[in-house]
Amino acid sequence: MISRPWSRYGDESGVGRPSFVAEFGLWDDRQTAAAEQVEVELDEVDLVRVVFCDPHGLARSKTVPANVFRTVLRNGMDFSAGPFLFDTGHAVAVDFLADSGVGVGELLGAGDFVLVPDPRTFQVLPGTEPRTAWVLGNEYLRDGSPHPLASRDVLRRVCAEYARRDLAPVIGLEVEWYLTRLMGGPPGNAGNGFGLQGPAPAVEAMNPGYQFNLDAYYDSVAEVADPLAGMLMALGLPLRTLEHESGPGQLETTFGPMLALDAADAMLLFRTQVKRFCRRRGFHASFMTLPRLDGFDPSGWHLHQSVTSTKTNANVFAPDGGAQDTISSEGEAYVEGLLSRAREFCLLSVPTVNGYRRMDPRFTLSPTSVDWRFEDRSAMVRVLSGDSSTHVENRIGEPCANPYLAIASQLYAGLEGLTAGTPANRAAYPALPNSLPEALDAFRESGRAEELLGTPLKTCLTKLKESEASRFGEWCAAQQPPADEVTEWEHREYFGVF
Repeated sequence: MISRPWSRYGDESGVGRPSFVAEFGLWDDRQTAAAEQVEVELDEVDLVRVVFCDPHGLARSKTVPANVFRTVLRNGMDFSAGPFLFDTGHAVAVDFLADSGVGVGELLGAGDFVLVPDPRTFQVLPGTEPRTAWVLGNEYLRDGSPHPLASRDVLRRVCAEYARRDLAPVIGLEVEWYLTRLMGGPPGNAGNGFGLQGPAPAVEAMNPGYQFNLDAYYDSVAEVADPLAGMLMALGLPLRTLEHESGPGQLETTFGPMLALDAADAMLLFRTQVKRFCRRRGFHASFMTLPRLDGFDPSGWHLHQSVTSTKTNANVFAPDGGAQDTISSEGEAYVEGLLSRAREFCLLSVPTVNGYRRMDPRFTLSPTSVDWRFEDRSAMVRVLSGDSSTHVENRIGEPCANPYLAIASQLYAGLEGLTAGTPANRAAYPALPNSLPEALDAFRESGRAEELLGTPLKTCLTKLKESEASRFGEWCAAQQPPADEVTEWEHREYFGVF
C-alpha cells in the first residue's frame, strides 16, 4: 500500500474531542438508542450536514463524509463562534478581539465551540445525490457545559419547566412564505461585504395574486408545490395543508400538532429544505415578511399553542361541557401571560426591521394591538374553542424568526400566566412596538427576557440587533426613503438569506 503523507496524523482534526459525549454525559437513553440506529443508516449515506440554529434563526452547517460523521457523532464537531458575532448583514456586532461584554470568555479570538449531534434529529434528505443526511446539534463550551448563546437550549429549559409541572406544550405551525421564479443574472456579489449585502436575487412573480385560495392560482405554483409537499412528507413532517394566500405566489403551509422542541426543529428543517428544494428547480423561496416587489402582501407566522397534562393526557385549555366561545380558566390565564409579555418579548417573534412593516393598520389581518378574541383573525391572540382541540393562535410572529426563541418566549409567558392564574381581563396591555428600535428598548428593559435567555444571550442579541438597526438608520439618513415603503436596504438584507 502506498503511504500517503496526509494519513499520518489521524482523522480527529476539527471533530470535537474523543468521547466528548460520554465524558460529559450529554445524551439521554433515547439519544443513545437513536445513535445506534444512525450508525446503521450511515451505510446508506454519502454526506451528512451537521447543523445548528444561529441567533437569527438561520441554519449554519458543515458537510462531512459519512465515515467522518461516525466520529463526529460521539466526539462532536468544532465550529467557529462567527455566527454569534455577525448581525443579519454579516457585520461584526460583537467584539471578539477584546472583552465582548457578553460574558462568554470563549468568544475571545472567535474560539471554537463543540457542536454535539442530537441523533434523534438525523434525517436522510430525499432526492439528494450524493445521498445526504441532515442532523441538528446542541452547542457546548469546551468544558462540556451548555453554550450560553445556544437558542435550542433555551427552549429545552422552558420545556423542562413544563415537565416539572406534569405539563407538555403542544405547537402547531402555520407559515406564510413567497415562491418566485429566478430570472438569472449576477449572483448578488456586487458591492457585497461585511455589513454590505449585494443585490437580492432577481425574480418574477408566479401569478397576479389577490384571489384568495383560488384553485387556478395554486395550479400556477403546483409544479413546485406538489413535489415539495411530497418531499416534506418524506421528511416525516406532519404536513396538513398547502394553499395559495393573497399575494402573488404567496403560499401558506400548515402542520399538525407537535411537542414544542419537535416543532421548532421542524420549522428550521422546513424553511431550510424549502429554500434548497426551490432553488435547485430554478425558483426562490423567501420567508422575509414583506419583500420589495410590486403588489406583495406581508407574510406572517401564526403559532398555535395548547398545553397537555402528562398525567391525564387531557388538553388543559378545553372548557367543561364543550360550549362554543369558551376556554378553561387555565387557558385564559395562559392568554393573560401572552398579552402581558407581548411588548417586551416582541423582539423574539419579530426580530427584523422588515417584520414591523406588517404591524400596520393597512394590513387588516395583521396584529396591531395587544388583545384576544374568540375566532377573530384581527386579534393578536385568536382563541379556537369548544372541544378537546381548544387552543390559542398567536398571530404576531414573522416567518423568519428564530423558532427556538419565538416558541420559548411564548411558552415562558404562557407558563407565567398559568402559574399566576389571573384571567385575561385587563382593560389595556402595554402596546406593541412599532419598529425594531422600539422593540429593542422594551427588550433591554425586560427582566423577564434576562430570566428566559440568561444574561449572555440577552446581551448578545441586543448587540446583534443594535448593529442591524444602526446600519438601517444610517442608510435611511443618507437615502431619505419614503417612510411607508419597503426599502432597497431591507430587500438586500433579507430577501435572499431569509
